[in-house]
Amino acid sequence: MSATAQINTLLEEQVILVDISDRQIGIAEKLQAHRDGSLHRAFSIFVLNSQGQLLLQRRAKHKYHSGGLWTNTCCSHPRPNEMTLDAAHRRLQEEMGFDCELQELFSFVYRANLDHELTEYEFDHVLLGYCDREPVLNPEEAEDWKWIDLKTLQTNIRESPQFYTYWLRDCCDRFITELG
Repeated sequence: MSATAQINTLLEEQVILVDISDRQIGIAEKLQAHRDGSLHRAFSIFVLNSQGQLLLQRRAKHKYHSGGLWTNTCCSHPRPNEMTLDAAHRRLQEEMGFDCELQELFSFVYRANLDHELTEYEFDHVLLGYCDREPVLNPEEAEDWKWIDLKTLQTNIRESPQFYTYWLRDCCDRFITELG
């Protein structure tokens, strides 16, 4: 997808604006919400395999922000009138070519200045799933994937944070702690 086509798609997509307690206060175009730094609802999916390894994806280089960075299995935004868990299942299938049972572990709010003069300000629901299947990547979303041991991931993030998305760097330790 060309950069122009991607921007047009982003302008058509909408996100749910929320307050700090995750109560809906409005709707905005996705790109505009990221330009304005508006707090909006999001989710981050972490899929583990039977060996306890996390499935990472490398975001496609042409993504509107954070292109080429490694991140958790899948992350996105629910659409207006879409439940977060329903959106998570939809996006997991769209991005990674599979679905699995998901449960919410925790949520957190973060704000980060990103590339292309965008700001990510999200109320992020962190979801956990288990699956041993290899993904079938949507090349518009992801360009690579790998399974990684959680302790290795922590070390890699600490030593080379520039290779990972802000939100993964921000919640990785808490994710591991919540797993117990």
